Amino acid sequence: MNKKFWITTPLILALGLFGGYRLAHLQNNEPAVTSVAAKQPLFYRSPMNPSVTSSVPAKDAMGMDYVPVYAQDSNGTKDVIGTVKIDPVTEQDIGVRTAVAARETLSHIIRAVGRVAYDEEHLVRLHPKTEGWIELLRVDKTGEWVKKNEDLLSIYSPQLVTSQREYILALNNLKVLEKSPIEDIRRGAEELVKSSLERLKLLDVPDHQLRDLTDSHQIKKSLHIHSTAAGIIMNIGVREGQYVTPATELYMIADLSTVWVYADIYEYELPWVKVGDSVEMRLAAVPGRVFKGHLVFIYPYAEPKTRTIQVRLVFDNAELLLKPDLFAEITIHAGKKVEAVTIPTEAVIRSGTRNQVFVVRAPGKFEPRTVTLGLSSNGKVAVLDGVKAGERVVISAQFLIDSESKLREAATKMTEPDEPGGSLNMDTMPANPPPGSNAQSVDNGTDAGLSGGSQDD
Repeated sequence: MNKKFWITTPLILALGLFGGYRLAHLQNNEPAVTSVAAKQPLFYRSPMNPSVTSSVPAKDAMGMDYVPVYAQDSNGTKDVIGTVKIDPVTEQDIGVRTAVAARETLSHIIRAVGRVAYDEEHLVRLHPKTEGWIELLRVDKTGEWVKKNEDLLSIYSPQLVTSQREYILALNNLKVLEKSPIEDIRRGAEELVKSSLERLKLLDVPDHQLRDLTDSHQIKKSLHIHSTAAGIIMNIGVREGQYVTPATELYMIADLSTVWVYADIYEYELPWVKVGDSVEMRLAAVPGRVFKGHLVFIYPYAEPKTRTIQVRLVFDNAELLLKPDLFAEITIHAGKKVEAVTIPTEAVIRSGTRNQVFVVRAPGKFEPRTVTLGLSSNGKVAVLDGVKAGERVVISAQFLIDSESKLREAATKMTEPDEPGGSLNMDTMPANPPPGSNAQSVDNGTDAGLSGGSQDD
């Protein structure tokens, strides 16, 4: 009895263990196969040329391992083409940093170099109204300050002498005919006096000389030319004894109580500026002083060589510290404000044809986005479309991620998934596509590149 027990007991235990093993194997057989199959790569591609693929692990001419390409995730979700997954270790090694897209108000300060110039509205160029010779030059030095109606020079002109004689004859004629009983004769004498006097005024004969001529009836050989405005003599165009004509510039007089300043701004700064913006100016010639002004005009064309746009600024100069042709440091406080979703400018990858950023979709998962950009200021750029407030964007190492994303996109286009209603891109299929690669969807976001070919999702 004892012997039978020791023989049958191990046999029963062995049968029970075998039956349990078979039952468990039958229940879990299909999921186990599916799990193993899901982790098998569809094919392997060259890390340097996505068009070169292999159905088995291989190395390229440089000895680099081919990168495995896996099937779609088991949950059925599909990433955007070009999405990249990176394991935490690789992410830290390549220095990936991110920033949050935020809604804020952008303002801008424009700094430029300016040049002080004359206020053209207060610039006077004095010319004679007749031909003649300069007899006496009373103001003969540039930089002198002159008042309005100040006597500048004396000129001898035969035309002026003749006009004076005609005026005196008209006065004498009026004196004789003013008591005539014929009204037309009296009126004609008065009109002659008026016209001859008007001719002298048009030739810029000063009022005090006209009064003397009327009272004394004495013809003056030379007549005076007076300043028509107050200001500084910036240029003297004649000297004593010189023959002059109406084309000769006698003086250039500038009123420097206000000055213009010209500054050049770049094309990308043009949307910020507008007429009326406040301006500050600093000069090396006047250290420690900040002059306040405003922008009054934006020129409607760009300079062909520098590709800049010129703006005109106005400053008060009551102390005459601002001198024409001085260089100045200009700060324009742009009055325009822009409220938009902003990201750091370094987050944008500018390819020339489009602007792209990488958005963090999940830890270690980076999705490429094409964005439409607006104005930029102080290291921030407004995003009009493509990124929402609160999303995180990559601001460093994005060029490494972009390179991997381009490889993923190229590989996906060459072996597009066979979806309902879809078709394979036969023009971009590799020369020797791996078996079954067109029967399974390619995971565009697998750890095939930067993660070193890890099979973990």
